[in-house]
Amino acid sequence: MNKHDVIIIGGGAVGSAIAWRLSRYDADIAVLEKNHDVAMGTSGKNSAVAHAGFNNKPGSLMAELCVKGNEGFEKLCADLDVPYKKTGKLVVGFDDTDKAGVEEILENGRKNHCKGLRAIDKEQIRELEPSARGEFALYSPNTAVMNPFLYNIHLAEAALGNGVTYYLESGVTSIRKAGGSFILEAGGKTFSCDILINAAGLYADEVAAMAGDTGYKIYPCRGQYYILDKKVSSFLHMPVYPVPRKGLGGLGVHLTPTIDGNVLIGPSAEYVDDKEEYSTTAEVARQLLSEAGTLMPSVSGRDIIGGFNGIRAKLVAKGQENYGDFIIEKSAKVENMIQLVGIESPGLTSSAPIADYVLELLDADRRFTRRKDYKATYRGQRLFRDMSREEQNRMIAEDPRYGQMICRCENVTKADVIRALENPLGARSVISVKNRVRAMMGRCQGGHCFARIVEIMEEELNASPEELIYRTEGDRLFMGDLK
Repeated sequence: MNKHDVIIIGGGAVGSAIAWRLSRYDADIAVLEKNHDVAMGTSGKNSAVAHAGFNNKPGSLMAELCVKGNEGFEKLCADLDVPYKKTGKLVVGFDDTDKAGVEEILENGRKNHCKGLRAIDKEQIRELEPSARGEFALYSPNTAVMNPFLYNIHLAEAALGNGVTYYLESGVTSIRKAGGSFILEAGGKTFSCDILINAAGLYADEVAAMAGDTGYKIYPCRGQYYILDKKVSSFLHMPVYPVPRKGLGGLGVHLTPTIDGNVLIGPSAEYVDDKEEYSTTAEVARQLLSEAGTLMPSVSGRDIIGGFNGIRAKLVAKGQENYGDFIIEKSAKVENMIQLVGIESPGLTSSAPIADYVLELLDADRRFTRRKDYKATYRGQRLFRDMSREEQNRMIAEDPRYGQMICRCENVTKADVIRALENPLGARSVISVKNRVRAMMGRCQGGHCFARIVEIMEEELNASPEELIYRTEGDRLFMGDLK
């Protein structure tokens, strides 16, 4: 039996933010994560935007926590050593329907206390973003972009550094109460705790039901993205969105520059039956290019270097309003259980305020004692490409593996890959390396470095090719020899 005071189910951005904030107290905390690493689910499959909060319904918890998150996100990223850039954002329109939409979200933003919002005309659009098209727009100066992978990873590693235990490959299969404690089966192990926090994302409704709270329903909504070559970023300096249309399930297909220099097109909004339905479709791919071309005519299919899908945990069915509200509450049916259900966008932006809200629900200051040795900041892995030339030369002299370039597109060295494999969480998949150092994220999408990374993994993990995984247990890289 693995006994803890508090167990958090789900190691995504929200679950890890709760773990980090809660680790300031003298409590035995554990996180159960079903994947081989954090940032494998929705927290790593999104537009990577720190939203300002003007799209959210005034008076909603979603609006309140998004605005709080945006206001504190720059400092939060600095504390966690996560790349962050305030870019601003345009929501562009073309017709009378869009005009009414801009006026509506501008009024929402004012009610939500978003700062600096203003309506601009066609000439002002061209001044701010010469490549964008539109007859008018809403301009948000406080929208930003960041690295979602490192954000989630550094939250988890910061929590780990404060004594939180992470159990990877530990999907929960059963929950029951015994003598006032929770007994959980996860990853072939048995756990017990006094307080249970459900931050399971797409599976939060199913986790709640396991514990006897059956009042929730999540509707999975798939969003498909294209990744464009870094050369496109010279033509796009801030996210450009269309005016959202009601009932679509999202904000519409938009163009977003990433913190690392690529540009994203997407996402689509397709309700699906399966929460693991990550397949792409040719029809949606054509739709993405067509809608992106409306916003920025210079976009071309020749610039595409890859793509991915994310799935939103929506509380509203197809054809209804774009968003429900966050559900963050004490379970009415299960004592000492906190439910977080329907945490979709802007969940990433809101993650730290969500964690603070959960601590208030727990009455943490009364229940636990604050630790004197709590570490409020975290520094992540220092990458070769981010070093000065003098530092690079010194590191190569100290460790020749820094002089062996593995990923030419992203300037990732052998030493970088090895350090990523030595991460504090103990994650050992190819994606764990990719998310930490950006190997395989460049123009060739791993065409040059993938085989080299596999060789390093074999050597460093003392593993056979058949034992290596790409993302999860079912993603074995090799099945055997072909003779």
